[in-house]
Amino acid sequence: MIGLGQYLAFLGVSLLVICTPGQDTALTIRNTLLGGRRGGVATALGVSAGQATWTVATSAGLAVVLMASGPLFEAIRLAGAAYLVYLGLRSMLRAARPVDSLRDPSMAPTHRLRPSAAFWQGLLSNLSNAKMVAFFISLLPPFAGPHPSFVLLLLLGLNFSVLTLAWLAGYSVAVDRVGRLLRRTSARRLLDAALGAVLVGLGLRLGAEAR
Repeated sequence: MIGLGQYLAFLGVSLLVICTPGQDTALTIRNTLLGGRRGGVATALGVSAGQATWTVATSAGLAVVLMASGPLFEAIRLAGAAYLVYLGLRSMLRAARPVDSLRDPSMAPTHRLRPSAAFWQGLLSNLSNAKMVAFFISLLPPFAGPHPSFVLLLLLGLNFSVLTLAWLAGYSVAVDRVGRLLRRTSARRLLDAALGAVLVGLGLRLGAEAR
């Protein structure tokens, strides 16, 4: 067990990290606009599931082994970078579509992205983000004491995953509430282009760091 003060410190650091916008936030906004609230929440579930997977790997010591394997670690980072670029380019291409296609009723947000697809996008995006390995290795042990147990590391990591889920789900609800304004043709084009550029930029930066 850890003390209350130590746990509150862990919560403070976790919230600071979670509330800082990054690729998970950008992907959640994108998928909320494409699939409505259900798409955004499904993306949040996928991201949280990815973090839970990294938590188990960290608690079991597998993450340390992964980081020690240079080629495999770099391959995962490059795959994650390529995936972000792919999603970003899709958003940018959508922004360049003719106006009529954006106004097509059959392309309503709930029809463009299924929750299952949004979940897998969130999961794969998080799992392919090799920075999560280093993050969990550096974040969890200091708060688990000098001799951290598997159970304590697991509980702290799952706590972080639940906080992430709550934050991103709330984010998707907020985005969905202003969806009518954001889905107007001009605003939607601008937002698609901006989110696409952000995802492509993140992907290129991760790729450069991996190399």
